[in-house]
Order: sequence, then structure tokens, then C-alpha cells
Amino acid sequence: MLDAIELASGANPQSALIVLHGLGADGNDFVPVVQALDLSAIGAVRVVLPHAPVRPVTINGGYEMRAWYDILGADLQRREDEAGLRESQAQITALIEQEIARGIAPERIVLMGFSQGCAMALMTGLRFPQRLAGIAGLSGYLPLTASTQSEAHEANRATPIFLAHGEQDPVVVIDRALASREALLALGHELEWHQYPMEHSVSMEEIADLNAFLLRVLAR
Repeated sequence: MLDAIELASGANPQSALIVLHGLGADGNDFVPVVQALDLSAIGAVRVVLPHAPVRPVTINGGYEMRAWYDILGADLQRREDEAGLRESQAQITALIEQEIARGIAPERIVLMGFSQGCAMALMTGLRFPQRLAGIAGLSGYLPLTASTQSEAHEANRATPIFLAHGEQDPVVVIDRALASREALLALGHELEWHQYPMEHSVSMEEIADLNAFLLRVLAR
């Protein structure tokens, strides 16, 4: 099981938010973001912020850092680290299953991620065999697009998806995110899209939009 930071807004939480960080960061990176959320209207929420494994990252000269998968080149999808992606998918699936074992219904769990974490949230959430409350992806993209249709589970065919991106993002260019949006829409997924005048980061406007999405999907 992945090491993780856990935060709870009250006793006996009935909802969970699993947040996946980006390349080179760790679970601490998104603590300020989740602390800026106000989910009190839906009761106590457990937030799980796992740390990705440390691995060499090719695009960074093989330097070892926390990464959900290797980045083999600047084109994020032409050469993908499928083995790394699937390894992390299994580890994140285990985190979801742990929350279910702790008494939280799968339809009360949101999987969220930033950049690489966004890619993992989309990949894992769409393939998870039980209905989730929602999937939120910030400043990222859909990996293994060609296999998504055949591997996506019917249980999450109608799961709401929140996608947000910076218009000046130099790391994951917005065209890559827009292509992912179109691929998901073509597969029939319900999708909420936001874009902001920012780079590869998170804004207060984005946090407000994310907050509204989380309240909506966890109030169902």
C-alpha cells in the first residue's frame, strides 16, 4: 500500500477524496488546496494524499524522483510508459478498495489528480469496477487513450468528470488537454470543462469551481 497523508474534517467520515500529486512532488503538495475547500455541507470527509513511488524519470536525465510513471519524451502520448502507468493504476485501485473496506461506499469516493496525478485519476477511475462519485483532473491528460474504450468499466460510464487546465500551460499544453476532453466526450462521458489564464498551477477560481463540483457529486 502506498504511503499517504490522511486528513479528516470530522469523526466517522462517510465520503473520501483521494488526491494524486504531480511529477516530483508528494502528498504534501496538495494539502493547502484541500484545506482551501469547504465541503462541510456534505458532512465529514476523509482526504487521502498518497506519495508516488520514487523512480528514474527519463525526460529529467534519469534523475530519481516521485513519479506515477516515467516520462519518456516531451510528447506525452507518443511514447508512454505503459508498465509504469499500469503499476500505479493497481496501487491507486488498492487505495480506493481500502476506503471501501473502511466503510465508505464507492459512490461516495472522488478520485482527483494534478498533472501526472490527473492522468492516473482518469486512467484508474474509468477502469474501476464500482461506481465512483466523480473524477477530477487538473492540468493533465488522458493516458493510454487507444485502450480507454475497451478497458473502461461500465460502472463508471456515467461518472461525472471535472477537467480544468491553464491556457498558458507549458508542461501539459492545453491542446493535449482539449484532445483528452474530446476523446472522453466521444466515449459518451459526462464532463465539466474549465480553463483559466494561468500556467501549470492551481488558481483560487479553479479551487472554487472544484469545490462546487465536489459538493454536487458527493451530495447525490
